[in-house]
Amino acid sequence: MADQIDGDLYRKVLGRYPTGVTLVTGCPDGEPAAIVIGSFVSVSMDPPLVGFLVGEDSSTWPRIESTGSFCVNVLSDQQSGLSNAFFRRDGDPWAETGWEPAPSGSPLIPACLASIDCSIHEVVDAGDHVFVMGLIEHLSHVGEGSPLVFLGGRYGSFTEFG
Repeated sequence: MADQIDGDLYRKVLGRYPTGVTLVTGCPDGEPAAIVIGSFVSVSMDPPLVGFLVGEDSSTWPRIESTGSFCVNVLSDQQSGLSNAFFRRDGDPWAETGWEPAPSGSPLIPACLASIDCSIHEVVDAGDHVFVMGLIEHLSHVGEGSPLVFLGGRYGSFTEFG
């Protein structure tokens, strides 16, 4: 039955579920690298684990994976341009992006809502993706702002209700 699921229908149905937008970074060979990820999730508090999915055909993930660590930068609703800069394949998105090394050496972007620096805990095959779990080594946040959300092929924001 699963092999009969239409790809277009799959995308339409799952596109109704909002996801946050993150930038997963690493610094292979001393050069910053990043992947835009919308599948970021909290996995466990004890031990402190987070995870995300990345396509098995990614050319960037193997480079980041080789470092043994990564940093998840949670984008704000004011950073759709930053997300687009890394999603497109033209130009150098790092030229306009201020960053500093996290304790792991991965790029931490101080303008983001939060940054989660991790060592790679486990990588599991998951169909045409891999599921990456990271052991949290360091956390930081700016304390205010709305996260960048992706829904139905468009960016948006989340407003807290009081």
